Amino acid sequence: MPHVLKIGLVTAIALFVNIPLGVWRCKVKKFSFWWFLAVHLSVPLIIYLRIRTGVPIAWIPVTIGIAVLGQYLGGMLSLM
Repeated sequence: MPHVLKIGLVTAIALFVNIPLGVWRCKVKKFSFWWFLAVHLSVPLIIYLRIRTGVPIAWIPVTIGIAVLGQYLGGMLSLM
C-alpha cells in the first residue's frame, strides 16, 4: 500500500472513531472518569494503527489534530 494511502487510512479512522466519542463526551460530566475515557479511548487504536501501517512519527501531530477535529464534530452533532 502506498505511503499516502496509509496516512489517509490512519487519519480517516482517527476522525471517524472520534466523532461518536465526541458525542458521548458532551453527554457526560466534564472531567469525570467517563469524560476522560471518551477523550482518550481512541488513542491506543490510533497508536496501534500508526505503528502497524508504518506511518512515520512525524505524522503524530496530524493524527492528534484529526482526532481533536473528530471530537469537535461529535460535540457539534450532539448539539443538533
